[in-house]
Amino acid sequence: MAPELDAPQAEIQRIVQSKAFRGSAVHRKLLTYLAEKSLSGAADSLKEYTVGLDVFAKPPSYDPRQESVVRMHVGRLRQKLAEYYRTDGADDPIVVDLPKGGFSVTFEPRHRPIEPAQPQLPAPPPARAPARRTEMLLAASLLLAIACASYLGLRLWRVERARFETTTAAWTPELQQLWGPILSSNRPLMICLATPLFARIPGFGFVRDSASNDSGDLSKSKSLSSLKEALGVANVVPSFGFTGVGTASGAFLLGQFLAHRKPNVLLTRSDLVSLPEIGMDDVVFLGQVSGNREIQAIPIDQQFVLEPGGIRNLNPRAGEPAFVSDRSSHDPREIEESYALISRVPGLYGNGEILYLSGSQVPGVMAAVKAFTDPTLARTLVSKIKTATGGVPHYYQVVFKVGSMDDTPVEISYMFHRELSTSGSPLP
Repeated sequence: MAPELDAPQAEIQRIVQSKAFRGSAVHRKLLTYLAEKSLSGAADSLKEYTVGLDVFAKPPSYDPRQESVVRMHVGRLRQKLAEYYRTDGADDPIVVDLPKGGFSVTFEPRHRPIEPAQPQLPAPPPARAPARRTEMLLAASLLLAIACASYLGLRLWRVERARFETTTAAWTPELQQLWGPILSSNRPLMICLATPLFARIPGFGFVRDSASNDSGDLSKSKSLSSLKEALGVANVVPSFGFTGVGTASGAFLLGQFLAHRKPNVLLTRSDLVSLPEIGMDDVVFLGQVSGNREIQAIPIDQQFVLEPGGIRNLNPRAGEPAFVSDRSSHDPREIEESYALISRVPGLYGNGEILYLSGSQVPGVMAAVKAFTDPTLARTLVSKIKTATGGVPHYYQVVFKVGSMDDTPVEISYMFHRELSTSGSPLP
């Protein structure tokens, strides 16, 4: 017979088995780890570096100053604990908390307020009957209040019904085919925004060398070396605090689309994501992949490759170009051309789903998101990639041509696609 758990351990078991934690293995692991350290008296000496190694499988070279994955998930853990005690744990005898400023978990008994006894008041003397005129005024006021409340309630019901019907109408069979595997999965969904590398020059600002996508590239950049010499600056600091307008706009559209359809969605930056997270979550990646080692390490059978000036077709078929190039215009009245690349591939070790919505220009990223959220574009996409049996291939790549003005897509048209196998090589 298993030994009975003491009260704090039993409370941790209740929490990790609750609905709030059911879909988040990383937060279950983090809470269990911190609770064990706290109960053993070792939490006060814990360092962010140690937590990164023990919980998130970071390599010995992990630098908490450059990666905030531990701080990010500790903050999320506090939110999940608060959510648990608002719902399933509202009547638990012990309250578990993770105070800010450390990694020590606290266990406090729940204090239930004692309701004071209500004093027995003498019965009031019977009131005199009000005048008939006063009664009529009160009755009329009450009827008017009921009528106003009924009218407002009916208007609110109509507004909510219209919003519900609009949301329901937008969910089409084609969108179900595209999103079904992700929305029906019990894995958390992580929306990952591409955050390219910038160099912060102390006292001057931020610059970017498009050829530098890793912190180690900054010391090799000739343009940065020339700039440092001209400014008289000895060192620059790597920064991943920016993302493109297309990526940010795409994230906003995705947030609206997924708001009522998928619980447990995490928004993060590409420089903060780790391979253990990718292994546990489904991922939608927005923007360019270059510069993210974790995403690039996932092998895929890619047939189209996003490059700075367009998209490379690795195995062109008859009538297909080997490269489609973005075309800019100096005349704001002309439509500019760029390209969007959608790639749906298996997750790490073949588990889960990864969806890349990418483009080298602002309109390309936005167009890729629209193709996966707009009912008309989704219908076109499904009609082009469906197999002989009428279904959608599980893994594929699709290229769209995008006409835009003022960085806004105005024309989005299918070009070509490939069905992918379940194995491949890492991204370049």
